[in-house]
Amino acid sequence: MNDSIRIVLLGKTGAGKSSLANTICGDELFSINHTISSETRECKAITRPVSGRNLTVIDTPGFFDTDQPEEDLKPEILRCITECAPGPHVFLLVLKVEKFTEHEQAVIEKICTYFSEDILKYAVVIFTHGDQLPDGIKIEDFAANNNLVSELVKKCGNRCHVMDNKYWNRHQQGEYKSNKLQMEKLLQTIDTMIKENQGNCYTNDVLQAMEQEINREEQNIRLVQENLSNAEIRERAKKEVLRKLLINFTAIGVGTLLGALFGMVVMVGAVLSILKKSSHPVTLKQAVGRTIAATAGVAVGTGGAALAGGVVPAATALSITGACAATGAVKGALIGYDVAEEAKSPKEAALQTAEAVKYEAQVHLNKVSQVWNKAMTTKSKTSEEEEAALLDEELKTN
Repeated sequence: MNDSIRIVLLGKTGAGKSSLANTICGDELFSINHTISSETRECKAITRPVSGRNLTVIDTPGFFDTDQPEEDLKPEILRCITECAPGPHVFLLVLKVEKFTEHEQAVIEKICTYFSEDILKYAVVIFTHGDQLPDGIKIEDFAANNNLVSELVKKCGNRCHVMDNKYWNRHQQGEYKSNKLQMEKLLQTIDTMIKENQGNCYTNDVLQAMEQEINREEQNIRLVQENLSNAEIRERAKKEVLRKLLINFTAIGVGTLLGALFGMVVMVGAVLSILKKSSHPVTLKQAVGRTIAATAGVAVGTGGAALAGGVVPAATALSITGACAATGAVKGALIGYDVAEEAKSPKEAALQTAEAVKYEAQVHLNKVSQVWNKAMTTKSKTSEEEEAALLDEELKTN
């Protein structure tokens, strides 16, 4: 796979990515989703010789649809990263020949969020449903008539092509509305772009680390499976690395989310304990039960001051809550990673992480209640700013 040109197809559901992948490969290798809504599919990579080039085409589900829950998308993003490691040479941003609305722009922005804007240096805008082009209009003219499309194409180095995966296969070579002609132009654009990028693929720390993990796994497989081909070893290595990543992803994801939640609960629970003038630590169960109402009060500023009865300034409460949530997220991620090392499945990792983060949150909750009690005993001698600084310092040391 490393000797081939790696091409990743990106776009929203219904843009025609899978059909385009089949057109590029010259065969029906990718299943096509004919429904309006996105069905659950995995990333799929196929390597084929095409016009003297070895192409690895990586089809992705519509995980950049703006209405898809991110928790459902992240596993497939991990799978995509595994398939294209150490990085793609080409990103094909797939759009339909239709009115380019803010929804399409939101999809592009979401792509850039995950892959960074550097993706555009390696990107080609390719339109499908070319039969929708008016007679005598070329795709460059179509793109130029829309400011959003024109700006996107410009950011992609003015690389823009069009195909029609249904109707244009019947046309003869030399006609503009011919997939054969458009495929030749696309391959020429890819060759030029790779040359401009000095043969380098798009990469980042994650993709490089992924490649290193795959290489290590390949070495392990070779020690016990001497008769496998390099391609078979590569596939087995990717599957094993992905299996481990999915466990780590589940643990870290759950750890981060629960860590942020419990971090906020710690702070809200501590405030409630002060309001009750109780020196007893707030239990995690009690704190969780009050989180919704208490957090709403803290978040609105003046409502936070009313909630605290003047004991805790709203700005102080808000900053402490945010800081504690951020700290909790980091701690939760670290706990999740540690748990994932021992877990044998994503479910086991998630359950163990939840328990570990819960225990850590209760310990921290007790500490924060003690810190708040200490801070309140010196309130008459300190200003609000000094009080916040004191609490911040205590939290760091605890």
